[in-house]
Amino acid sequence: MRGDAIEPEAMFSYINATQRVPQDHPLRAVRTMVDVVLRELSPQFQKLYSHTGRPSIPPERLLRALLLQVLYSIRSERMLMEQLDYNLLFRWFVGLTMDDPIWDPTTFTKNRDRLLSGEIAQLFFDQVLAQARDRGLTSDEHFTVDGTLVEAWAGLKSFKRKDGSDQEPPDDPGNPTVNFHGEKRSSDTHQSTTDPDARLYTKGSGKEAKLYFMGHVVMENRNGLAVGARLSQATGRAERETALELLEDIPRLTRITVGADKGYDVPSFVEALPENDATPHVARKVRYSAIDSRTTRHESYSVSQRKRKRVEEIFGWLKTVGMIRKTRHRGLPRVDWIFTFALAAYNLVRIRNLVLAAA
Repeated sequence: MRGDAIEPEAMFSYINATQRVPQDHPLRAVRTMVDVVLRELSPQFQKLYSHTGRPSIPPERLLRALLLQVLYSIRSERMLMEQLDYNLLFRWFVGLTMDDPIWDPTTFTKNRDRLLSGEIAQLFFDQVLAQARDRGLTSDEHFTVDGTLVEAWAGLKSFKRKDGSDQEPPDDPGNPTVNFHGEKRSSDTHQSTTDPDARLYTKGSGKEAKLYFMGHVVMENRNGLAVGARLSQATGRAERETALELLEDIPRLTRITVGADKGYDVPSFVEALPENDATPHVARKVRYSAIDSRTTRHESYSVSQRKRKRVEEIFGWLKTVGMIRKTRHRGLPRVDWIFTFALAAYNLVRIRNLVLAAA
């Protein structure tokens, strides 16, 4: 017998959102780990808010919503709020009931600076990493460093001379015509009026120059988890200098090995690693190399060279799923916050997959 296609106007539901989400849904394991992280960060949240006044949106809900934005590649906070309004799965993850109203998208803009001042992204990243260490998923001896370019939210037309000598009335205020031919431009003499922290950089010989930031990652070699993250201005020495700074923050009980590509094969980087109780396992350049045969003859060097390629999986995930290929934010502190938070999201997914595979 055919049923009637009548749309019921039921006003009540006796099944909560938790029962609607399948037991094997990937977000269940992620939610469990995130709840632990947020409980650990509760004292830090308390310091960021006043003890009087009107109650704000809980920072725990804001961070869960931002995590969904990264995991599901949602382009904007406005689209995120649209999804949160009708998506039952998202409401359950964030902690909203069916009747709770969503908040205005500009709430993220106002609260991001507050979370930025408290370094919440770095603390969130550290707590996720602590869970991986407690599960025995990270290596304490073997690491890889690498960097990637993050395109800034600024166009080349905004890249103007710092002294203002090229400030002429535009022919079209909305989309002015700019002629760059024959003009020598560099970050020393020019600066973006849209994002002054962005730097003009080219990926290689013959490649076009764009405004970039540079993201840096330290990966442990056992399971490919990110154990260090930072964003810097895009300069020729930023990869090596930031890598050394990140390696100093790595807790160690013994001497470690550090794998890297040929871009790190320079004396200043290779010679600085032994001073930090680290053995350089850097890929050798063809013509000249700071790595000698005393290092390359060991089997561990070959293993590090195979393992270091897994760092590209992190960058690939960040630029596709995490949408970090071109940032949607301006200013080095904000972009660094988003970069670190996206890496924490990657680690959550990676930990969930590792635990599931071991079960």
